Amino acid sequence: MTTVRQPGELLVVGSINRDLVFQTSQLPSPGETVLGGDFCQINGGKGANQAVAAARGSSVLVQLLAAVGGDCYAESILESFRLEARLSTELIQQVADAATGVAAIMVDDQGENMICVAAGANEQLSTEAVAVVADQVFEQASVVLLSAEIPLSTIRAVIRRTVQHGGLVILNPAPALQEFRDDDVLADVDILTPNEHEARILSGIEVTGFASAVQAGRCLQRFGVTTVIVTRGAQDVVVVPCVESGEPWVVSPPEVQVTDTTAAGDCFNGLLAAELARGQALAQAVEVAVVGASISVTRAGAQTSLPTVAELGLRIRSN
Repeated sequence: MTTVRQPGELLVVGSINRDLVFQTSQLPSPGETVLGGDFCQINGGKGANQAVAAARGSSVLVQLLAAVGGDCYAESILESFRLEARLSTELIQQVADAATGVAAIMVDDQGENMICVAAGANEQLSTEAVAVVADQVFEQASVVLLSAEIPLSTIRAVIRRTVQHGGLVILNPAPALQEFRDDDVLADVDILTPNEHEARILSGIEVTGFASAVQAGRCLQRFGVTTVIVTRGAQDVVVVPCVESGEPWVVSPPEVQVTDTTAAGDCFNGLLAAELARGQALAQAVEVAVVGASISVTRAGAQTSLPTVAELGLRIRSN
């Protein structure tokens, strides 16, 4: 299915990181040292970014199932989450003997980035953590959004419980893992949201435009996915529904001045899931998500770049 049974809450399952961000004039080549630039620390992680994007940019209640370590990063991250009115931290587990996940991010003057992640506590988000989540959480979550910076076994366990309770499964395959195909993970995914690189890794098809994005989407649907949404950065978003639901279509983002593309994909996924959770049609959800992502790239950082409900409303009305 690609529509929710009824509006409800959103459950996001994924990683939490502390982002160490280096702003530089150019990204270094292997073996090269680049001097100059600015440094800052920002909260990140695909799961956390998506949850904050959804909570800040919609009226939906958001639960985040994730893990942090027993260090100082964890306390500051959890404190910042408590400032997000519609984001619940009750399902976040703290692993005392692990470090909170850390991402080293380099961003150049054109807004392009390179990212290296040390998973830390994210690797400790286990199937046991999923098993102890109350049934009520999955019953109230009309949509469950997952990303891939956590163990594959945990992703499987969340999908199983979501299906049991009739929720809509959205999987953002970032990073893309061959195991998604080999282990039949995709069989119960309602919406898959790869970017063009992830679509190529999973389908074997080089995505260079609308036709090849549709071809990649159709290939991935053979593994059981209902709808594939291929995001192509500043180019466009290609939506490939199941054949019975109609023809593929494309959504182009508004032109903006790009500052930093970090978390743009997370913003898109969080807002897409939130809009669907509150009962919006897929086409409307994609439009809102595209606008939100276009706002996020005009600002530096991950969670610092994510738009509010008011900002989204203003931008959508102006378009």
